[in-house]
Amino acid sequence: MAAEEWKEILGWGTEELDDIRFVGYSYLKQGKYDLALTFFEALVVLNPTNSYDLQTLGALYLQMGKNLMALSYIERALKVDPTHLPTQLNRAKALFALGYKKQALTQAKNLQIVPNPHIADQATALILAYSS
Repeated sequence: MAAEEWKEILGWGTEELDDIRFVGYSYLKQGKYDLALTFFEALVVLNPTNSYDLQTLGALYLQMGKNLMALSYIERALKVDPTHLPTQLNRAKALFALGYKKQALTQAKNLQIVPNPHIADQATALILAYSS
């Protein structure tokens, strides 16, 4: 069933999705990743092209050590918004965790030169941690 059909059946719009997102994010901030995951999985079903929901779901899976699932959602998020630097950084992390060192190094090296020092520093740290 398509996302629009689900929203129509439920009678939900933007406000209800924002409420679900708020609750999911609240659980995420509390470190209750398994509960947050449920909310963001629902959001991705109901709104499959929302880059925030996709990247958050990918980050949750990454945090939980489910790296292949993380990479899947991170890739989907980057198709919607290829310029989002934190998602690009999470892609590098997932690639390293999965053992795709060459791809991960390429991603991280690209991020080393971005003007955002927080992202660039984390990319450098990843490269140092995985270079041996």
